[in-house]
Amino acid sequence: MRLRILTAASICLCLAATLRAAEIMIIDEIIAKVNGDIVTRNDVDRGKKQLEGTLRQQGLTGPRLAEAMKNGEGNILRERIDQLLLLSKGKELNINVDGEVNKQLAEIQRSSKIADPEKFQAFVKEQTGQSYEDYKGELKNQAITNRIIRQEVANRIQFKREDQLKYYEEHKSEFQRQERVFLREILVNGTAADSAAAEKKAKDLSARARKGEKFDELAQANSDSPTQSQGGDIGSFDTGQLRPEMEKLVWDQPRGYVTDPINVGTGFLILKVDEHPKAGLAEFEEVQQDISGKLFQPRFQPELRKYLTTLRQNAFLEIKPGYDDSAAAPGKDTKWVDPAEIRPETITKEAVLMKMRRKKLLGMVPIPGTTLDNTGTSSSRK
Repeated sequence: MRLRILTAASICLCLAATLRAAEIMIIDEIIAKVNGDIVTRNDVDRGKKQLEGTLRQQGLTGPRLAEAMKNGEGNILRERIDQLLLLSKGKELNINVDGEVNKQLAEIQRSSKIADPEKFQAFVKEQTGQSYEDYKGELKNQAITNRIIRQEVANRIQFKREDQLKYYEEHKSEFQRQERVFLREILVNGTAADSAAAEKKAKDLSARARKGEKFDELAQANSDSPTQSQGGDIGSFDTGQLRPEMEKLVWDQPRGYVTDPINVGTGFLILKVDEHPKAGLAEFEEVQQDISGKLFQPRFQPELRKYLTTLRQNAFLEIKPGYDDSAAAPGKDTKWVDPAEIRPETITKEAVLMKMRRKKLLGMVPIPGTTLDNTGTSSSRK
């Protein structure tokens, strides 16, 4: 009987030890705290895998890949902290991007031609390796960070007209060009059996575009061409690059011109002249927006980094030893504090009793200038 009791006790002790071991098993490690969010070691490892995948897609292998990984890995924690700081700012400013994200998902669903919601969610998981909710959350985070960057950084970078004119005068060679035409298309497929219906639809789309509806949106919603997702954009063409009958229809036309439907055998094609720059030096007004873009790029990254440094300076930020933020704010204390290492102030029972005893004794000592009588009251000496 005693042996059975001892055996049962041993089993219980082993089970308890196993449960304690399971409780302290480390699934992930927090390596940074950013306001109310955290960065884990898995986040950094995931970033490394994504970086490697991107570099391999760029054709890097062997020593070149290893060198690029070495240069990029040091910025993975920085980029994750950047994102969390921007998301925190988005919460502070009550940025709402739900409509934007839902529209983006609806466009992806329309492009995939999967009407059933459950099948579309399975399609998203198959294509991205993420659950639908995780993918939606990622789109939302990206939309918030983009909104903050645009609102707080990009929109505040402005250029005076005299600076733009100065650039134009000093870089005229950049604005010498050959005549070319930039085109967009809408293709409506139609076989011999439904040719009349396809032509009718194409004529309706052409008329709507001429009345002012946005051609790129009409293309995204109605075109059967592979360029549908790009709003029908088919790029630019120099003289002689288009089929002669097509070139004749658009070459002498101004920006914004929309053709009648063109029968191309398998359906009906509508073309729009998006831009039509002439040969020679472009006028300043024609390229003013391009100049702003050229001036914008050198200033954007420094201004963005300055903004992110300010967010760091104002944030609650702790980074675990062994990990570095390559964009740390000067003078910012990011020393790691482990809650488990913070020891609460303790006091013994004896110390509490001693403190109470001292209070009692102090209550019995007369205040100088007073006397105690038998009734417990005091009177002042005259």
